[in-house]
Order: sequence, then structure tokens, then C-alpha cells
Amino acid sequence: MLFQIAWRNLWRNRLRSLLIASSVAVGMWAGAFIMAIYYGMGDGRLRIAIDHEVSHMQVHRPGFSDDQEARMNFDADRVEQALQNLPDVKAYALRSITGGMLATASGSQGVQINGIDPASEEATLGLNTFVREGEYLDTTMRNRILIGKRLAGKMKLEVGQKVVLTFLDTASNIISSAFRVCGLYTSYNAPLDERNVYVLKSNLDPLLGLHRQAHEAAVLLQHDESLDTDFAQLQRQLPGLKVEKWQDISPETSLVLSSLDTYSIIFTVIILIALAFGIINTMLMAVLERTREIGVLMAVGMNKWRVFGMIMFETVFLTFIGAPAGLLAAWACVLWLGHTGLDLSKVAGDVMQDFGYASVIYPVMPLNSVLETIWLIIFAALVSAIFPALKALKLKPVEAIRA
Repeated sequence: MLFQIAWRNLWRNRLRSLLIASSVAVGMWAGAFIMAIYYGMGDGRLRIAIDHEVSHMQVHRPGFSDDQEARMNFDADRVEQALQNLPDVKAYALRSITGGMLATASGSQGVQINGIDPASEEATLGLNTFVREGEYLDTTMRNRILIGKRLAGKMKLEVGQKVVLTFLDTASNIISSAFRVCGLYTSYNAPLDERNVYVLKSNLDPLLGLHRQAHEAAVLLQHDESLDTDFAQLQRQLPGLKVEKWQDISPETSLVLSSLDTYSIIFTVIILIALAFGIINTMLMAVLERTREIGVLMAVGMNKWRVFGMIMFETVFLTFIGAPAGLLAAWACVLWLGHTGLDLSKVAGDVMQDFGYASVIYPVMPLNSVLETIWLIIFAALVSAIFPALKALKLKPVEAIRA
């Protein structure tokens, strides 16, 4: 009986009921969609870090990351053999790395000089896809350099111009060599673009005094899930060398992912608070409009707790009408933007790039976040209905009938 009364009461004032259901739907849509945006940003940052910056794992000689001295190298053949024995390796790249100065007619800048094999970097980080002007490194062309477009702008460089790189070799001798700019690149991470330049490993190694040696090995796996297994195996095969996961190499990315749930819940709670005030105002208005009706019900024998339950049931019904509608709308938005992407390049492209994020976000809606949002919406709706229901409990039948 109480269910039937509550259900019929909803449609006596369709506009008010639709207003509350719409508020719940908007709250559900906003909460689920914001979570999807946050998870999409986190997933995008993770994929950029792994696929285009640090890979799944890296191998160095202990202490190399502190000073990047040329003498802190390892046997490339030994490491390459160990990598070939890993079952889930998709690609790997051996690099010669040293810190140095890049000098032009307009000034100088400290940079990290990366000696690479173009084919390996293409498979491991997709470096070739970032070239915006000029050409990618070519193994047939000697002493060519690929630099970031932002660094080129700062140093007033164009494709075809010469730069001088100065650095220390393995014997701590000062080495200077001229390179010609073959191309300018722009990656997802502007700070890295300003710091990293790329030359052929075959050109850099003789200058450093290296022969079949390297400073870094980057390993890209086929599946993220196999990271722990391959990491443990690589550690066993390379005693004396430092093997690191992407979480250790890029701790800021790990921090972003770990704090993602916290930030998304904070924003969702803010939206739910606004939703709660809307429900309170609307349901309170409904109680005040039906003061005489509630008084009659109480006069004919309906106790106060049944009145309380009736108002709570009305809110529950409206919540279960609005919540699926909002969830369906959020799912449709995520499905659409999951394919096309949310392009923020015109609004915040440079800002996103400064923090290592892609300017196009692809929202993701994990099942656990959807369930979390549903429970938060239901909780907010029920809590919001308590105050109007308590207001109804305070009504006295005689005074309510005369109202």
C-alpha cells in the first residue's frame, strides 16, 4: 500500500517529479563523465610514459642516473642477449647517453645527448612519428642531429643549420663535434623536448670512446601484466646492473595514477552536494504543497513513520528513474568520445604538453567507478530526502488540515 501511494504521488505533479528525476540524471551523468575524463587522462598519461618516454623497464649501470658519466657503461652484447631471452619483449633499444652543451651562434644550452639506432627507437618509442619538420635520423647520413622544436625556437635553429656538441668522453677528455640539424620533433612532453637531442649511436660512440657498449637499454613489453615476471627474470640475468620499472623511472606518473581516485571522488562529491541541495529544495517544496494532504493521511490513521517512509520511497523511485538515464547518457558520451577523443588543443594544448599529457583525451569508464558513482548518487538522494521527511513528521494533523 505504501509503495502504491508513493508511486501515485509522483505523477500527481509530473513537472516536479521530472525536475527531481532530471536533477538525479544530471548528477549521475556529471559524476560518471568526470570520472571517465579523469581515468582517461590517467590512462593517457600512462600510455605516453610507457610507449613514448621510458618504456616498461630500463637497464643502467648503478650510479649512471646520478651524473650520466660516459664511463658508466655496460656490455651491450650481454644485455641484448638477456633481452632476447625475455618471453614478452615487443621491442628494445640500446642507447649511448651523455650530458653536454649544445652551442649555436645565438647561445648555448645544456642538453642530454642520446645516441640511438633509428630503427630500434622507431619500434620502442615511435620517435619517428614526432618529427614535425625535416627528416628522421638516417643511418646513411653522418653527424645528423634531431632536436626538439621548442629547443630549436629558443636557440633560433632551423633544419639544415649546424650546431656544436661539447661533452666528456670515457677518459674525461673534452670532446667537441659539429652536427647538422636534420629534423625538429615535438613529443607529448615539452620539458623533455627542451632537454633531449638525438644523434646516431654509430656517430656518438667513437667520440665517447665506446665499442659495443651502451649506457641505457629501454624495454617495451607486449603486455603490461607481464611486467613483474619479466622484471624479476631480467634482474636474475643481469646481476650487477640496475633494472628499473617505469614506476621508478617516472615516479610522477605513478603518483598521478595513485591519486586519481582521490581527485575524481572529490569532484564527484562537489557535484553531489549541489545535487543534494536541489533535491532538498524540491522535496521540501513538495511537502509544503501537500501539507493538508499529509495532515488528512495522519488524521485517518497513517502514523508518522509511514509518512516518513512514503516520502523516502518517492525519492527512491525518482532516483531509480533518473540514475539509469544519467548513466546511459554518460555511457553514450564516453562511447562517442572514446573513439573521437576530447580535443583540448585549442583551449589548453600547451598547458597539457607542459605536464606531459596529450591534448586529446579519450574518456574511460571502468566498472568499479560506475558502481561507485551509482552508490554515491543513491546515498546523496536518500540523505537529501531525510530533511523534507523530518519536516513532514513535525506536522500536526489538525493544523495541517487547516493549512
